Amino acid sequence: MVSIQNISVSFGSFDLLDEVSFLVNTQDRIGLAGKNGAGKSTLLKIIAGLMEPTSGHVDYPRDLTIGYLPQQMKVNDATTVMNEAITAFSEIRSLATDIENCHNELNNRTDYESSDYLKICDHLTVIEERYRLLGGTNYMAEAEQTLTGLGFEREDFDRPTSQLSGGWRMRVELAKILLKKPTLFLLDEPTNHLDIESIQWLESFLAGYPGAVLLVSHDKAFLDNVTNRTLEISLGKIYDYKVSWSKYIELRKERREQQIAAYRNQKKMIEDTEKFIERFRYKATKAVQVQSKIKQLDKVERLEVDEEDTNAINIRFAPAPRSGTVVIEAENLSKSYGTLNVLKNIGFKIERGEKVAFVGRNGEGKTTFSRIIIGETDHTGILKKGHNVSIGYFAQNQDVLLDESKTVLQTIDEVAKGDIRTKIRDMLGAFLFRGDDIDKKVKVLSGGERSRLALVKLLLEPYNLLLLDEPTNHLDMRSKDILKQALIKYDGTLIVVSHDRDFLDGLVNKVYEFRHHKIKEHIGSIYDFLRKKRIENLKDIEKKDRVKNNFEAESISSNKQKYLEKKEYDKSLRKLRKRLEDSEKTIETLEAGINAIDKSFMEPGNNSEKHEQDYFRYQDLKEQLNEEMDRWTQYSQEVDDFMKNNK
Repeated sequence: MVSIQNISVSFGSFDLLDEVSFLVNTQDRIGLAGKNGAGKSTLLKIIAGLMEPTSGHVDYPRDLTIGYLPQQMKVNDATTVMNEAITAFSEIRSLATDIENCHNELNNRTDYESSDYLKICDHLTVIEERYRLLGGTNYMAEAEQTLTGLGFEREDFDRPTSQLSGGWRMRVELAKILLKKPTLFLLDEPTNHLDIESIQWLESFLAGYPGAVLLVSHDKAFLDNVTNRTLEISLGKIYDYKVSWSKYIELRKERREQQIAAYRNQKKMIEDTEKFIERFRYKATKAVQVQSKIKQLDKVERLEVDEEDTNAINIRFAPAPRSGTVVIEAENLSKSYGTLNVLKNIGFKIERGEKVAFVGRNGEGKTTFSRIIIGETDHTGILKKGHNVSIGYFAQNQDVLLDESKTVLQTIDEVAKGDIRTKIRDMLGAFLFRGDDIDKKVKVLSGGERSRLALVKLLLEPYNLLLLDEPTNHLDMRSKDILKQALIKYDGTLIVVSHDRDFLDGLVNKVYEFRHHKIKEHIGSIYDFLRKKRIENLKDIEKKDRVKNNFEAESISSNKQKYLEKKEYDKSLRKLRKRLEDSEKTIETLEAGINAIDKSFMEPGNNSEKHEQDYFRYQDLKEQLNEEMDRWTQYSQEVDDFMKNNK
C-alpha cells in the first residue's frame, strides 16, 4: 500500500536513518521499535508528509488517506467537544448542506421539464448516494460512540474544549482521527493520555479496523494486543519481524547474538589481516600478497552492532523507616470543586507494606485523592496518617520543585548517601541521562527529562510511603523495567496511579477503582481486576439490553459467565482466607516466643543483663502480637464481608 524507498536522514556527519526501505500493506498492524532517539517519530513524520528526508522517497497510492497523531500538537480551542469531533466529517457535513440547498431550490421551482431542473435532480441523486455511502445517516452516533469509548461522558459533549486539560484535548484529536477512518493510521504514543478502559477500547477498535496501523508505543500490553508485525530501527537500519512485540523480543535476542558473533569474527579477521600487512609490508617477496590483503580490507563492509547496555542495574529505594500498622485511613471523605463532586463519603484504609494501584477513568478523582493524602488539597471528612509516616510523592508537575541552577549530576549527588554514590551515573543512565546529559542545567531540560530526574531523586530519599502518579509516562521500556524491579524490592508502602497494565502486573496485589465519586476495593492483581470488570460490564450490557458491539458480549454465554464469576469468587476468597491463615500462624509464632521468655523469667540464676535483653525482646514481641491481632480482626471481617456481599 505504502512503499518507503531508500529513506535517509542525516544531520551533518550523523546518519539517523540510512537508506531505509519497507512496505506497509493493507491491514498491517506494525509496531515501531528502537531505543529513544533511534528515529521512530522522525520516520512517522516523513510518512505523514510533514518532513522531507535527506534522500529517498515515499510512494503512496492515489486513494490513500492518513490519520497522524503526534505526541504533541497545537490545537484550536474555540469550540465544544462534540463540535470539534464532528469536524472529522467535513465531507458529510458539506454534502448535507448541498443536499439541503438542492431541496430548497427544487421546492421553489416549477420548471419541471427544463434542463436546469433535471441537472439539479441528477446532482441531488449523486450527492445523496455519496452521503449514504459515507455514513451520513449515523455519523453523530459514531461520534458519540467514539468519544464515549475514549472516556468522555455525555455531559462532556457540550463542554468548551478550552476547559479541557492537555490530555483530554489530545483525546479529542484522537477521536477526530479515528472518525475520519483513514486507510493508514500513524500513531505516536497514543496511550500516553488514556486510562486503562480507554486503552482497551482503542485496542478493540484497532484490532477490527480494516485499514493499516503503524504506531510507536512503550506500552507492552498494548503492542501485544494490537500489532502483528514489528519494525526495529537500529543504527539507522530497519529490521522487519512478522510477529508481535513479545515474540519480536525473543527473535531480536537471537539476531543480536548472531550479529555479535559475526562482528567478532570479522574483527578477528581484520586484526589478523592488519598484522599480516604490518609484518610483511617491507618484504619484496610478499609485496603481491600484501597489496592483495590491503585491497581485501578496503572492500570489507564493516559490521556494526547497536550499542546496548546489558548490565543488570540493581537499583533499590532507600530503606523505609518503620511506620505504624495503619498508614492512611479515610472516613466519610468528600471533595468538591464548586458544584462539581469529585469524591463523596469515601472510606479507605491502607496498611504498612501494602502495594496498591489507583485506577479509573481520568477525572474520577485519582490525582485529587493523591493530593489530599499529601496535604496539598483541602477536603471534608476525616483523613488520618499513621505514626511516623513520611510520604514521597511523584506527580507530573514534580519537576517544578527542582533547583534550576543545578546540573543533573549535582541534583542527584546532593541526596545520594552511602554505597549508592558509586552507582549515580548508572542510575542516571538507566533513566536516559547519558554522556554529557548529566552536566546539563535543570533549567534547559525538557518537561519529560525533568520528570525522569525527579523520579531518580525520589529513589534516593528515605520515605516509608511512596505515592506515584503516572511515573512511567516519560520512560522507555528498559527504564520502566528498572523502576518496576526497584519498587518490587521496596520495603515500604506503595500507592501507584497508572494506566500501564504491564507495569502494574506483579507489582500490586490490590486495586482501588475510582468510579462515580466512590472508591471500590478489588483484591488481586491488575489482570484479576480487569477480568472481573469485563464480566461486570457484560452484566450491565445485558441488564440495559444494549446492542452488543464487541466480541466479548457476543461470545460469552450466560453459563460461561456464571462459571467465570464463580471462578473469580473462589480465587478471591482463597486469597483472603490464605492471608487470614498466615496471620494466625504469625500469632502462634509470636505467642510461642512470648511463652518461652515467660519461662526464662522463672528460671533460677538468670543474670541481670540477660534479664534486661529478654525484657526488651518480650516488649517487642508483645507489640508485634497486638499489631498482628488487629490485622487478624480486620482480615476476619474482610472474609465475612466478602462472603456476605457475594451471596
